[in-house]
Amino acid sequence: MRMGYRELADLLRDAIRRGDYPEGGTLPKQNEIAAAHGVNINTVRQAVRVLEAEGLVTPVRRRGTIIRPQLPMKRLGAERYAKSKWKTGDLVAFAADREATGRPWTPGDQTNSIRLTEADRDTADALHLPPGASVYERARLVKEAGVPTHTLTSYYRPEDVEGSPLVDATAGPAGRGGGFAVLTSRGLEPDQITETLHARMPTPDEAKELQLPAGEPVVILHRTTVISDGRPVEFARGVHAASRFTWSYSFPIPD
Repeated sequence: MRMGYRELADLLRDAIRRGDYPEGGTLPKQNEIAAAHGVNINTVRQAVRVLEAEGLVTPVRRRGTIIRPQLPMKRLGAERYAKSKWKTGDLVAFAADREATGRPWTPGDQTNSIRLTEADRDTADALHLPPGASVYERARLVKEAGVPTHTLTSYYRPEDVEGSPLVDATAGPAGRGGGFAVLTSRGLEPDQITETLHARMPTPDEAKELQLPAGEPVVILHRTTVISDGRPVEFARGVHAASRFTWSYSFPIPD
């Protein structure tokens, strides 16, 4: 009996998990898979769609069917913001996550887009500003092996960041120690962070930007950073591909 698409998907899935096809590489061309397994091209296409829905592969035009990373990246919790890191110019944020997961990174993995814009309601509330007030927006797109993992967009009061690396669109973190080191150098040392997480399905624009397979949700992060007197200095929104991360938090248990 001829192999069906589900059986073919099982074979390809097992091969991916064994490492026969390396992360960031591609599956053989669909006509080659069809010939190797004695099936027609439509069966191969259906099998690839199954693997795409499972988050194992991503078809990319002109590149082929890309093998997605199988080990989710460990996104550190409180440890990623440790003052001992950014005060000494150590790795922070996405670079710290890569190090913790044993993965390489380059500054070009993060691209930055800067603009002066009007605060929406959430941003205005977080920064204690009236809606429509001017804020700097620092939008980052982060990739691993050329595949997007998440976006993170931060908002700042103009007087807090004007002329600093936080309004420089150069790829990579905002200098040694990242954005928190920049804020500290301007007398705005971060003292407390509040993070709120929820999951939802992506918008069409988010699915396109993050190259998400059909059916994959995103994890939404809202982060508000304040200094010791309670004044907020940053509000950030992150959109994370759910299959690309594990989230880890360690903290003392309150009395």
